[in-house]
Amino acid sequence: MIDDVRGGIDYEECGTGSTIVLVPGSCSTGAAWRPVMAAWGGQFRCVTTSLLGYGGTAERRTKRDPSIDYEVDALEAVIDRANDGIHLVGHSFGALVALAMALRNHASLASLVIIEAPAIELLRVRGEDRHYREFSQMTAAYFSNFEDGNQEAIATIIDFYGGAGTFASWPPRVRAYAVKTTPTNILDWASAYGFALSAASLAAIDLPVLVIRGGASHPAVQRANDLLSESVAGAELATVDSAAHFMIATHADDVARLIADHVHRARRR
Repeated sequence: MIDDVRGGIDYEECGTGSTIVLVPGSCSTGAAWRPVMAAWGGQFRCVTTSLLGYGGTAERRTKRDPSIDYEVDALEAVIDRANDGIHLVGHSFGALVALAMALRNHASLASLVIIEAPAIELLRVRGEDRHYREFSQMTAAYFSNFEDGNQEAIATIIDFYGGAGTFASWPPRVRAYAVKTTPTNILDWASAYGFALSAASLAAIDLPVLVIRGGASHPAVQRANDLLSESVAGAELATVDSAAHFMIATHADDVARLIADHVHRARRR
């Protein structure tokens, strides 16, 4: 753990070699990266954390002020502790936080990997009205279901990302954690919708960047990540053909290979 005046921050590390900081998505903790880390067999120094409100990381946001900047502040503390040519990797909302970190440009990063970031505002400003509407209608239904007392309202999000029946297929322990952390996830969506993104801001990122998407992911998610890769100069786009959003669990070997190859290329630059 990292002790911070605003509350603790999850921090664990293992392995040796180039340092990779792994940021999980919503309703998750650093443990989500274990399948990917196992595929690497200890060849990297892996640092894991949890986003605000998950695991042991204290929440800092409020309904009135859900700014993604609070997430970035906590992630900066993790990177300061890791303190060694960081290759930053984020999945889902964690990828959006990693992107916000790169845009803030306070920390010196060696490279960036974005895995299916919910770059909602980029869809909006680029005129992708249909895909933006798919995101906004889904989140509106989710919020409404939760406010109406549906304890498993978060299934709306999970099935949007992973396909119909994904939430029901998860082990009971995993479903229970998602249900328990639903209020935090709602803050995550508020943070995402409040995070301004533009092609101009993304063009200022001067890092080796890899964007990974799933070939079986929702078309709106795929398009948002296409736009990210198009907007960052020199960014590479990789597609895991048979994977959907939760690929760090379902296609861990493929994801691990793509990240490892990217880190090795970045080191040779």
